[in-house]
Amino acid sequence: MTISVGDKLPEGKVVHIESDKPNSLNMHLFSMNKVIALFSVPGAFTPTCNKKHLPGFISQEVALKKNGVDVICCLSVNDIHVMNAWSQSSGACDKIKMLADGNCSYTTQLGMELDLSVAGMGMRGRRFSMLIDNGVVKILNVEEPREFKVSSAEILLEQIS
Repeated sequence: MTISVGDKLPEGKVVHIESDKPNSLNMHLFSMNKVIALFSVPGAFTPTCNKKHLPGFISQEVALKKNGVDVICCLSVNDIHVMNAWSQSSGACDKIKMLADGNCSYTTQLGMELDLSVAGMGMRGRRFSMLIDNGVVKILNVEEPREFKVSSAEILLEQIS
């Protein structure tokens, strides 16, 4: 089942860096009592993700927070060390919480898995953005494979402002 507007964010864990160490994060519990802008990319350092999607959320961080977003999170089916390196090289460190879903398990719980085996990438996550308010999906923008038309930070910002 694919997550939809009005659904509660499912229980499930991802990994993030906290105090320079990998830590498990229960997404449902983390999403409670806050507004989260969550976006998912098929892979760290891949062209569209690295040149457009992540930089857009970095550049719109202040505007998103002025419009009620408490935390901006980037989800990808990569290991935490790749996500940490991407965070450091992109300048996302203090702006975007980087979430690693190394086994594609949480992405699958969301119904957002994407098989990119033909491109040599294995199972990945679909590109999307969503706004979560107190654990409930309020806005969901899901891209078709290989597209970047509806999930940008700018579009999410327009939807919430």
